[in-house]
Amino acid sequence: MRNASVIETHALEYSYSKEAKALADINLKVNQGHIYGFLGPNGSGKTTTLRLLLGLLKPQRGRIEVFGQELQTNRQNILKRIGSLIEAPSLYGHLTARENLEVYRPLYGTSRERLEEVLKLVGLAQTGRKTFKQFSLGMKQRLAVALALMPRPDLLILDEPTNGLDPSGIIELRELIRQLNREEGLTILVSSHILSEVEKMVTHLGIIFQGKMQFQGPIQELYKVQQHSSRLLVHTSDNEAAFRALYHYRPMRMGDTLSIAIKDLRETAEIGRMLFQQDLDVYLLQPKVHDLEQLFIDLTTTPTLTPSHA
Repeated sequence: MRNASVIETHALEYSYSKEAKALADINLKVNQGHIYGFLGPNGSGKTTTLRLLLGLLKPQRGRIEVFGQELQTNRQNILKRIGSLIEAPSLYGHLTARENLEVYRPLYGTSRERLEEVLKLVGLAQTGRKTFKQFSLGMKQRLAVALALMPRPDLLILDEPTNGLDPSGIIELRELIRQLNREEGLTILVSSHILSEVEKMVTHLGIIFQGKMQFQGPIQELYKVQQHSSRLLVHTSDNEAAFRALYHYRPMRMGDTLSIAIKDLRETAEIGRMLFQQDLDVYLLQPKVHDLEQLFIDLTTTPTLTPSHA
């Protein structure tokens, strides 16, 4: 069932010290078939969350369910179904792509046929005798993903997979992630601190800041939030009179400018007419629409929580 929950956390908390919580009340939900982008600045709690999901850290408070099972009591069975890339894996510089995977193949109990499959999936089947140390950063990252795919997982977890990649490497990895979701049916959780990289490939987003969730839901919901975050900048010959005339719009004073939240451009026209009716000279009437990047910055630079959506 495509909409079945793959990951659910309930009131998850974790602290590295008594002074500050790394995570507070994290309620993450990732459904089957989704590409879920887990976004936040460096140090916001992304990697801590992923380590908890993989059982590398033990929750101090809260509960984690993966594939509908409680992680702490079913850890071994759950981890068999997860492929992950949290830190750079130990790959050998003097070995080829195929030889590197062959080192790990017996550990995963997979066949040589599967080894060849994953090399084709990540586009490294034709690298011949080229060794790992001769690979570009993008090729190295794709081989790391190939290693995560060896056990034929149902869930793939990638922590900052585009770090250090050039634009072409980012595009290659982005297309690989979308391909794995589309053709292999993988549910994918990918973390990043850059919205512009992630929004091109994900279906759902979770935004975390200072250990707290600021937003969660389909990416279309974030677009809606962005559309409703438009403001109108107004400057007139008498801003105090304008403030009184526009009082029900709840204007905010910003120096010699008024800032007003608007739903659409029709409200701009309405405000313009109201100012004209007050015999005010209008020097500035400028709609200002936040793009997604600015909205992401706003969500991750103020501690105010935005309601999350399942």
